[in-house]
Amino acid sequence: MATYTDYLWFTTARRQEFIRITDEVRAIVEKSGVRDGMVLVSAMHITAGVYVNDWEDGLIHDFQVWLEKLAPAGLPYRHHQTGEDNADAHLKRTLMGHQVIVPITNGDLDLGPWEQVFYAEFDGQRRKRVVVKVMGER
Repeated sequence: MATYTDYLWFTTARRQEFIRITDEVRAIVEKSGVRDGMVLVSAMHITAGVYVNDWEDGLIHDFQVWLEKLAPAGLPYRHHQTGEDNADAHLKRTLMGHQVIVPITNGDLDLGPWEQVFYAEFDGQRRKRVVVKVMGER
């Protein structure tokens, strides 16, 4: 079994952003030469996530509204007693998930017709990375 590792780097302009990364992950799979296997895409920061869903602006807005209802910014979270101010970002990341595994078939991502891979940033405006680990047969 072959493995290949690469990284995607992000510095978002806003504290919270959702970024479609399907094409970047696809390019890493192609570079790996793996024809049949899987790719792990994992946020390497505890206030960022990775998820698979539809690429539709209304749905992305709905995620943001839903997450803000479940983990509102600005509350007096206990985590803030440590000097941090990002407890809501930790909670939002947990809700959205921090990694996904996508199958690779014939050298390409084997996603459903509407599925896309996204990076979700909840405490941005500084440099963060995502590991992309490709595993399988060449």
